[in-house]
Amino acid sequence: MKKKILFVLCVLVGLVFINAGLDKYLHYMPLPKDMPEKMVKTGMAFMEIGWLMPLVGAAEIIGGILLILPRTRALGVVVLVPVLTGILLATISMSPSGLPIVLVLIAVIGWVVWENRAKYLPLISK
Repeated sequence: MKKKILFVLCVLVGLVFINAGLDKYLHYMPLPKDMPEKMVKTGMAFMEIGWLMPLVGAAEIIGGILLILPRTRALGVVVLVPVLTGILLATISMSPSGLPIVLVLIAVIGWVVWENRAKYLPLISK
């Protein structure tokens, strides 16, 4: 049962990241009307750097796909953790009201890390 719940959560989180990554290329989601001014300015500054948003979008799409597939889930987490770290820091500093959603994403990713801890041990052991 635990594996089924984790699979469903990974599919949902993976789809969230795939959707966010695709939006970086296709721009189909409108900006929220109550988005803080600071966050809008930061987003515009990031878009001025021509390669940054496509890179983040590609990482989100690839990481989301890898997270959905059970065999590549551990690698998907490795790809998504830097993106999720940026999301967490941006949310804390500019829009704390979005923190519950980010914490749910972190909890699911943390569960995946815990379930795949044996795969990560060679990376940190001597």
